[in-house]
Amino acid sequence: MDEFDLLVVGGGINGTGIAADAAGRGLSVLLCEQKDLGWATSSSSSKLIHGGLRYLEHYEFRLVSHALAEREVLLKNAPHIIRPLRFRLPHRPHLRPAWLIRTGLFLYDHLAKRVSLPPSARVRMHDPSPLLNDVDTCFEYSDGWVDDARLVSLVAQQARDKGAQICPRTRCSAVQRQSDHWLVELTSGTGEKRPVKAKVLVNAAGPWVGRFLQQGVHQQSQNHIRLVQGSHIVVPRIDDQSYAYILQHTDGRIVFVIPYEQHFSLIGTTEVEYQGDPAKVQISAAEVDYLLSVVNSYFKIKIAATDIVHSFSGVRPLLDDNQQQAGKVTRDYRFELSGAKDQPPLLTVFGGKITTYRRLAQAAVNKLGEFLPAMGRPWTAAALLPGGDFTSLAALQSELWQRYPWLDRSVLDRYARQYGTLSHRILQDCQAVEDLGEHFGQGLYRREVDYLCQYEWASTTEDILWRRTKLGLHMNQSQQLQLQRFMDKE
Repeated sequence: MDEFDLLVVGGGINGTGIAADAAGRGLSVLLCEQKDLGWATSSSSSKLIHGGLRYLEHYEFRLVSHALAEREVLLKNAPHIIRPLRFRLPHRPHLRPAWLIRTGLFLYDHLAKRVSLPPSARVRMHDPSPLLNDVDTCFEYSDGWVDDARLVSLVAQQARDKGAQICPRTRCSAVQRQSDHWLVELTSGTGEKRPVKAKVLVNAAGPWVGRFLQQGVHQQSQNHIRLVQGSHIVVPRIDDQSYAYILQHTDGRIVFVIPYEQHFSLIGTTEVEYQGDPAKVQISAAEVDYLLSVVNSYFKIKIAATDIVHSFSGVRPLLDDNQQQAGKVTRDYRFELSGAKDQPPLLTVFGGKITTYRRLAQAAVNKLGEFLPAMGRPWTAAALLPGGDFTSLAALQSELWQRYPWLDRSVLDRYARQYGTLSHRILQDCQAVEDLGEHFGQGLYRREVDYLCQYEWASTTEDILWRRTKLGLHMNQSQQLQLQRFMDKE
């Protein structure tokens, strides 16, 4: 029977982050995830690496400061999938006075050391402007954009490169606390059972964290998770500039409009209480109407439900701090360490946000030091994620153009943005487009599909089209069916 120092339950960004951090410190690690890596909350975010400007109104200065510091770390460590993004906040005096916005932006600029991003500014709007004529002033500031699902995959690869075993589509089906270890039964998607031992168990199950505590280890907790649904819609690009927008609403919430996949705009998020099964969350008609209404109150171009080409919803497992409104619930995290001195410990992760995943993971592993004294020192702050070893995205794209001139530049540019220098692994030994195998459409070839299945744990069409890539937005139904038939056959 295999024995590990650490067994992590949950393959979202927090779970994979903890697995990577621990494995890099010399610990033996196994991570199990009941479905695909990042399939739930971690692939349904607003795709932002940000400090959280609006959290300043809730006096979460420590959280914002930590997130702003992490923003710099992640922009440096994952330049292929995380990029700077300039935001415009249209000024509506009846919603927030200018002095309040300026104060918030001053704090945003100075709560943490800002290295790679320009400071905030106030700008006057002039025609042609995508905004309504009564919006004559915007406030600008910078944050980061991230391909959230790819971030999970890259962190999982980082963990694997350090020796961790990553087991997606594997349930933690039974747990027993023994005298000096955990006895865990893992069940694969095919029903195969595998018993393992672990010195420490980490519950990073996200929306299922409470359920795992109660039904898995039969334990109650003083901390509680509050499930908040966040939904997004994708429409054809409503502004051809490179700016993102943060739109204020009369209910105190904000809505982002973000350039997305070259030809689209990503609009979200909503924040509503959620009570059902996290696996069954779906956008509601009321949420669609809400997002459309907010956007149409700012932009000259009007969008309707018929313009929506894609939508997604996720359930955020937020740490319940007894706030009345879902939008005011903290995005901070908390650990709960349980187990008597003579028992193996259980570390449970409550809350968190994608921007602070690395900091959370480092703190989680630090907390386990007394139980695993042989572990090494923290190391992830200066560790590039796989594929991130290049000087600039433009330089990498130019290198790919010169090295593979026979492949369409739009495909190479996508490779650079998604895989970074791992693009060479996909294109290894290829001398012509014919070497890439079957073409499924929109630049997706068999060679890339094989790579995703072999190295990134993809096993379904959905894994490939919506998480490892975003080609589901670009491929028509016939092309998607062609890929589906290939996946079923292989």
